[in-house]
Amino acid sequence: MNFDGLDSGLGEYSSSLHPGIDPSLDSSIEHSLDPSLLQNVELEADGVQLDGMSVSGPESVHLVEGMYSELHRVVAEVGVPVTASHFDLQDELLWVGNHGGHATSFFGPTMERYSSFQVNATDDIRHIQSIESGVLFLNKNNLKCFTRGGLIMFDYVMDEAEDMHSLLLTDNNSVLLGGLQNHVIEVDLNAVQGNEKYTVEVPGVTIMRQSNRFFFCGHTSGKVSLRDLRSFKVEHEFDAYSGSLSDFDVHGNLLVTCGFSNRMNGLSCDRFLMVYDLRMMRAISPLQVHVDPLFLRFIPTYTSRLAIISQSGQCQFCEPTGLASPADIFHINTVGQLVMTFDVSSSKQALVFGDSGGCVHLWADSPDATFNAYSRETEFPMPCMVDTLPHLDWNDDLLPLSLIPVPLITESLLSDWPTANCSVTPRRAPLVDLEILRTMKKVGFIGYAPNPKTKLRNQVPYKLKEMDAEFDSYNQIPESPIGREEEPHLYMVPKKYRKVTIKYSKLGLEDFDFKHYNKTLFAGLEPHIPNAYCNCMIQVLYLLEPIRCHVQNHLCQKEFCLGCELGFLFHMLDLSRGDPCQSHCWFQVTYSTMEDQNHASVNNLVPDTFGSSGESVIGKLFGCEVENCSTCRCGKETVRVSSSLLFTLQYPDMNSADKTIRQYEFAEVLKRSICLEQNTQAWCENCEKYQPTVSMFVLGKCAAIKELAYFPGAVYTMIIALWSNIMRGVKAILDERE
Repeated sequence: MNFDGLDSGLGEYSSSLHPGIDPSLDSSIEHSLDPSLLQNVELEADGVQLDGMSVSGPESVHLVEGMYSELHRVVAEVGVPVTASHFDLQDELLWVGNHGGHATSFFGPTMERYSSFQVNATDDIRHIQSIESGVLFLNKNNLKCFTRGGLIMFDYVMDEAEDMHSLLLTDNNSVLLGGLQNHVIEVDLNAVQGNEKYTVEVPGVTIMRQSNRFFFCGHTSGKVSLRDLRSFKVEHEFDAYSGSLSDFDVHGNLLVTCGFSNRMNGLSCDRFLMVYDLRMMRAISPLQVHVDPLFLRFIPTYTSRLAIISQSGQCQFCEPTGLASPADIFHINTVGQLVMTFDVSSSKQALVFGDSGGCVHLWADSPDATFNAYSRETEFPMPCMVDTLPHLDWNDDLLPLSLIPVPLITESLLSDWPTANCSVTPRRAPLVDLEILRTMKKVGFIGYAPNPKTKLRNQVPYKLKEMDAEFDSYNQIPESPIGREEEPHLYMVPKKYRKVTIKYSKLGLEDFDFKHYNKTLFAGLEPHIPNAYCNCMIQVLYLLEPIRCHVQNHLCQKEFCLGCELGFLFHMLDLSRGDPCQSHCWFQVTYSTMEDQNHASVNNLVPDTFGSSGESVIGKLFGCEVENCSTCRCGKETVRVSSSLLFTLQYPDMNSADKTIRQYEFAEVLKRSICLEQNTQAWCENCEKYQPTVSMFVLGKCAAIKELAYFPGAVYTMIIALWSNIMRGVKAILDERE
């Protein structure tokens, strides 16, 4: 191809690929590139180009199943020739690159613009190849990899003397780069560096293909060389044309080429396609076509037919070993522009053509054609949520803090107070009654003592300040005269912590105003029933979305199943709008029954409720991987890995000779509790007897709760405070282990 006759407004083309082609070969080139022939390209009123605008084709496009016809036509960039095209091998995307170094992708057969970005500011895009993690773009002397969204991953720069034209992906980790020089470069995509530089005897490797037997290299001299897959040495060579090679393709045992021949001291397009049998390594009868072939591809659907494309926009389909018929010629509506690039999708259902006017033509055999047989789901950007976010009222005390996403960071916040203005004032637990210590009996590490009955039930054991000055006269008066007689010291308890007794009337619960005590939409549970201590844990489980979803989807035929009853109770909490729910009817009965039968343990609850095979939801959210390393006196070390849901906190021993009281942080206590070191008698396989063994427990991997955002503001704040302390302890353990 010769680009010397192109209009200067279309940019400058390099004619080094085919230096011997005479401009007089195609007298229609200058006329066909006249900008006045771009009839269907529209401009805005101020002359700004409409990139990616869909160009109107024929009014009625009827696609016949099994036959290719134009489905869509869009403008990538007005007036800038399309120099490369490629169907993505992983996503339903079509990639095109132009002479100005700009890349554009379109999604699906509807050709919706997916991404558009600049690859190179000075050089044109000569080859595009998709890989698992991104897309490769080849320019004159550099290879760039971009994500499908347009972020650059790496830039491999070659010598300025290089003039690359072809790229071949040999596997997932390496590519071959060929051009007008006398060598081919192998580039490692992981290390982004050149591995090998293979010398070629015939310079000018502009086209490369691969089969399960050979590398095929097409040269500007008209030859096709077959090279070994490992050593890249020449095994066979075909001298296809006397002038230059235009394109070739390989399928099965057939190699078909098209190119130019020397005639009358110049180059002319040869209408004979050279066909080679790779089994016998010789040429068979050539195939004469009725168009000037510039591109060709095998389209092996039901038969191994060929698609032959001319630069003027003619497309002919024929069998490589048959006869070409003029009736199989189709015309691409290029509006007088030249076809510059051509590609076939991996599913063989779609064809793409790029012309010198910047248009991209998509042909397909059906309106719902797919580019790949099994494409992965294409990742789309999240829609802008600035205009859809709800208005937050900062004066609302019941506003959930979880509506405001806050990243987990280790740096200090702007709202943090300086250390000089803060003081740690821990609230120490009150001392245990001496009567309890005197009558206590220890069984293992648990102490039992009778209740001395020196304090009333639910009595606050802390020494509060004078309440008369802190609370007003209304708060000091109990709510009813009955309360004044039964609990005369009720005024010492803050009002929001006082026990509320529901007074039933003839209408039952309908007459009680629950909204007076609960203005939120979070439902409560009845507190005056047996086993009411489970209510807080039920609420925690309900606010964890994975557990709530699994429990609500659980259903079995057992008479007493905590999973089924929890699902029914969670359904009641979903339907409630702040009204309390009654859990005593079924859940508490089931729990009491299983508790009497010693079945209400975590080991029995988890498999029955959350699946009986594999890791449970509870284990994924709360489990920790623990390594038990046992070392015998002989030096043999045994490591066992297990998952634990429970750790017993081991507070440092206070009965040592040192009587000084030391404060221990929670992270230090947690570290001491998880990383235990014990001396036990254990069986040693090496000694074949019981030996004193040192067992050390090491934290391996800790699961994190990701569902904290579902808690309301106050609960969320308390959990975050506790969780931060736990994470500090876990981080200290992991840092020490590293």
